[in-house]
Amino acid sequence: MTAGNDETEGRPPIFHSMIAGGLGGTTGDMLMHSLDTVKTRQQGDPHFPPKYSTFGSSYYTIWRQEGIRRGLYGGWLPAMMGSFPGTVLFFGTYEWSKRHMLDYGVQAHISYLTAGFLGDFAASIVYVPSEVLKTRLQLQGRFNNPHFKSGYNYRSTFDAARTIVRKEGITELFSGYKATLYRDLPFSALQFMFYEQFQSWAREWKDSRDLGVRLELLTGAAGGGLAGVLTCPLDVVKTRLQTQIDPVPVPVLSKPKDRATTNTQSGIKESTAKQTMSTTTSSSQIRPISTSSPSTSLPRPGAIPLDEDSIIKGLRVIYKTEGIGGWFRGVGPRFVWTSVQSGCMLFLYQTILRQLETWVPGERKEMAN
Repeated sequence: MTAGNDETEGRPPIFHSMIAGGLGGTTGDMLMHSLDTVKTRQQGDPHFPPKYSTFGSSYYTIWRQEGIRRGLYGGWLPAMMGSFPGTVLFFGTYEWSKRHMLDYGVQAHISYLTAGFLGDFAASIVYVPSEVLKTRLQLQGRFNNPHFKSGYNYRSTFDAARTIVRKEGITELFSGYKATLYRDLPFSALQFMFYEQFQSWAREWKDSRDLGVRLELLTGAAGGGLAGVLTCPLDVVKTRLQTQIDPVPVPVLSKPKDRATTNTQSGIKESTAKQTMSTTTSSSQIRPISTSSPSTSLPRPGAIPLDEDSIIKGLRVIYKTEGIGGWFRGVGPRFVWTSVQSGCMLFLYQTILRQLETWVPGERKEMAN
């Protein structure tokens, strides 16, 4: 099996893979963070009609109105804090499990696919809480943002974490955990299966293990971009689960508040009834997003909260209210982000591995023996 033999010919130490993956992954994430912000704004925009539509106009609007640091790069700190340890865990688990499966004779594509699943599952304990913080801060923009009302208004990353834990509980940091796994496990598995296959084809075509800069970037970008498009519907569900507020009944604390509580609950029932009526009687009125404003427990007209217990139900709700276009909202920036980020990350990964080999030349030979 050619792919397996290629793997055995040059296996760097797993520690080298972890360091190279951590540095490459974090660098790629930071380079493409602004595109991820645009994608998050498009998917989580609670306004009707939506403020952000096309990728180019959305990017320019955020840059012009909110700037780079607080606008396009809002949420960069939690992204970086989750990216490095997450990619370190991912590449360590991926390389270890992939090598063992190949050594036991498991078919190459199955090994790559399974190792991608296992690697992302190991990393999820780190990146999911950071993903919640990052997503909310990206949707919010700067503090007291006059240009976009997301419903969130945190002063900083640490204020966001403290506020979420105090008001919503620590489990809220794992909001959308299942949806994130449903998105990222298939994405990572497909990304690395495509990448390894594209690498194998490129080596056969060039008849060399040294592919050069262009092919290294192209194979990484193709694997990430293709996987990103295929998993876009799951990404939409994940984003909305992490930014929506579940409608909860207001507790009765004292008698003076009974009237307000009754009014609020009747308002919820009335809103629900109107929402159901508008959904059944007017098929032309399509809600482009499924996220209610986090500033209130009352959903905006047409907004249907997604059920976190079922990803399939979430996909069905989006399809019924928005059509297939709802599944692929933000697919443009997601494709650009995943392809460029994947190309940069995997190119840097291979480059750093080669550099580490020159610094510690003996270890790779020992691994090969």
